[in-house]
Amino acid sequence: MNIKTIAFASLLAACLGLPAGAIAKTGDAGQGHDYRTFHSDGSIEYGKIGDSYTADLVMYLAGNQFMVMEDLMKDFQSKHPDIKSVYVETIPPGQIFKKQLLKQGEINGQKTAMTPDLFASVNINHLRKLKGKGLMDEHMIYVHNKLELMVAKGNPKGIKGPKDLGRDDLVLSLPNPLTEGIFKFYGSEMLRDLGLYEKVTGGKQCKSCWAVPGKTWFTSRHHRETPHRIEQGEADTGIVWATEVAYAKRKGRALDGVAIPAPLNKQDKVGYAIGPMSKARNRENAKTFLDYLASKDAQDIYAGYGFGPATAEELTLKPLTAK
Repeated sequence: MNIKTIAFASLLAACLGLPAGAIAKTGDAGQGHDYRTFHSDGSIEYGKIGDSYTADLVMYLAGNQFMVMEDLMKDFQSKHPDIKSVYVETIPPGQIFKKQLLKQGEINGQKTAMTPDLFASVNINHLRKLKGKGLMDEHMIYVHNKLELMVAKGNPKGIKGPKDLGRDDLVLSLPNPLTEGIFKFYGSEMLRDLGLYEKVTGGKQCKSCWAVPGKTWFTSRHHRETPHRIEQGEADTGIVWATEVAYAKRKGRALDGVAIPAPLNKQDKVGYAIGPMSKARNRENAKTFLDYLASKDAQDIYAGYGFGPATAEELTLKPLTAK
């Protein structure tokens, strides 16, 4: 399936209220797992959007943690079996912030709760804006990440580092700048640091689009569309989180990574911020999860997927200041 067909399928799915990629062939980017309900008996249900109103704990988290959730929830609920159901949404936090927390959103034609118990983002300013609207008061930083380039296994194009993003012979798949924090806050800054922003993006602000025709594709919803496109031969490389490269290799996918040196990889800036919503239904359960998140067991699970650990100071709840 070529890139234009995939883009059309994603747009058609969106129009029909289906998950992005639902009309694509098998082996899509995996957005169907963005909405999961974890049960204390170990079972997992997918796409039960209504659970956002009824689960014992409801969390809307930055999407690039999707690979951690199964191990994390299994361990958490084994320690707290009284929390029988946990609804977890893992999509770009900008999309959650704008379309589900600040106004009534719908997924697959179903309304989704505007007041989860916990919200997390790779950009603390999302949380500060919630503070300004009286929707959140506290936060903590719980893990770190950094940028990396993803390439096909064996790096057939001989990509050496981020400067190569300016090469005319490469087709890029980049996170879109409208809803994906990885690019909006970090990837775009890296390109500007390199003096490549205009060449690579054409100055475009769009999604599901060719920012530069035949050169740079901006994703529809999620940067994990990039590994799928590379595997399909529709892109040569893209900016992803280092954890995505580690996970792809862990799963045996035909993908590799090219490290981005500091400070270009933004490792000193990327901190995952989480906080309880002021109108949360399950405040005690939210506090229980935050305590667990700061534990060695939880931090070790994240580290096992390539995330950088938070310090003891960062893992302490602190007051938010409005942006």
